[in-house]
Amino acid sequence: MAAATTALATSAVTALVPVELPHREPLYAPFFGIMGSVSAMALCALGAAYGTAKAGSGIAAMAVMRPQLIMKSLIPVVMAGIIAIYGLVVSVLISSALGGHGYRLYTSFLHMGAG
Repeated sequence: MAAATTALATSAVTALVPVELPHREPLYAPFFGIMGSVSAMALCALGAAYGTAKAGSGIAAMAVMRPQLIMKSLIPVVMAGIIAIYGLVVSVLISSALGGHGYRLYTSFLHMGAG
């Protein structure tokens, strides 16, 4: 009788131990990370295009009055193009973290904010 009582008590104690359930993230979690990657690339490319257009119009206006300064005025065009390269780097960094198990919704929101 005593053995049955201790077996029953032991099984009752183990039944009350909390079990770690696998943490399930929603299926739409990677969507926000992908949107961050896309927005990083697209918005940086748009900014670089706008900067190149403004610098190009400045070069065209300056070339009429001072043609000797055309080569110096190419620096803003190059600097505007570097912005697109930074956007590409951020997009690749975000894309490398996408996928796989353990990609959390919180992380995807951070990636969307970074983009």
